[in-house]
Amino acid sequence: MEREARAKGTAALVTIGEFARSSRLSAKALRRYDELGLLRPALVDPVNGYRYYDGTQVGTARLVAWLRRIGMPLAGIKEVVALDAGAAAAAIRTFWAQVEAETAARRDLATFLVDHLAAEEVEMSQVDMVDRGTLGTLGIRYAARSDPGAVRGTNQDAAFAGARLLAVADGFGERGAGASTAAIDALKPVAQGAVRGAVPAAELLNALEDAAGLAARAVRDAVAGSGAPDESGTTLTAMVWTGSQLGLVHIGDSRAYLLRGGELFRITHDHSLVQSMIDDGSLTEDEAASHPQRALLLKALVGGPGQDGPARADVQLQEARPGDRYLLCSDGLSAVVDGTELAGALGAADGPDTAVRALVALAHAAGGPDNVACVVADVVAL
Repeated sequence: MEREARAKGTAALVTIGEFARSSRLSAKALRRYDELGLLRPALVDPVNGYRYYDGTQVGTARLVAWLRRIGMPLAGIKEVVALDAGAAAAAIRTFWAQVEAETAARRDLATFLVDHLAAEEVEMSQVDMVDRGTLGTLGIRYAARSDPGAVRGTNQDAAFAGARLLAVADGFGERGAGASTAAIDALKPVAQGAVRGAVPAAELLNALEDAAGLAARAVRDAVAGSGAPDESGTTLTAMVWTGSQLGLVHIGDSRAYLLRGGELFRITHDHSLVQSMIDDGSLTEDEAASHPQRALLLKALVGGPGQDGPARADVQLQEARPGDRYLLCSDGLSAVVDGTELAGALGAADGPDTAVRALVALAHAAGGPDNVACVVADVVAL
């Protein structure tokens, strides 16, 4: 009688083998997903442990298979399959935007490594023909300014400029001011350790990655105890001066620009949802400026536990040339002042201090809706 009852209970169900074939998932994967609570069978026979699945679960199973093919972690898949279709689509878009941001960062690093190694080979072949003493000695002149803007009652942006370190950070959340300050402070010892002209490129890149990790931990410590640490954090865009190179650390949507030969180049890539949509062609620059999710970051230094992986910063090196002028700024400037105006103000200023004052004035003239932080540095021959 018991066996007959079990048979009736499974009459409308299919075995794990049949379900595996229709869902394009292996029986091994289905057992694993059952253990994780990701895709439970409709019935497990209490006597022999056989798993049975309902035909209506095929759609969910196929979604799981597709999400695994795009590389989504199992924890993320578990969240997505529990959502309605619209929310699931939004979650997948956000995940893929993060993947593309990480891919872009790896592509930039790979390009740098190719260029660096190629240049090193040329340098080694020409070393006997070059008089190192004729290359001259470079230095930087710099200024920093942070301003609350015309609307905000508090200032969560931080800016710092020194002989070794240039940095801006845009804090957000209840402990945003502490987060932005902590992120910059964490970089100061690393910058001091960059002995002038004596840090090989590979070692500097490693040092910058270590510095980004220190900044992430410093932010977690700074926002701990706020009651909602995951909601507080900061962006970070910083450059370490070695005497001939500037090492860049970047995460979030603050920016770094280079004015060289009268042309302004953006040398960072925003880690934001709208930037990912611009990259894939689904949004224009003009549309991004008024997009309702323009402030949504894909990566930042945040206060929650276990953020080292998702919060991995971009690192790269910039070869310095006399006459270069660098701008680091929060989106309180870049979001309201376009590139043409930035280039004009930077080109007209007679020095870094004049430049930062002019840039903050431009932000105010555009309404000053957000805090503003900016650093300007000139590379000069000494």
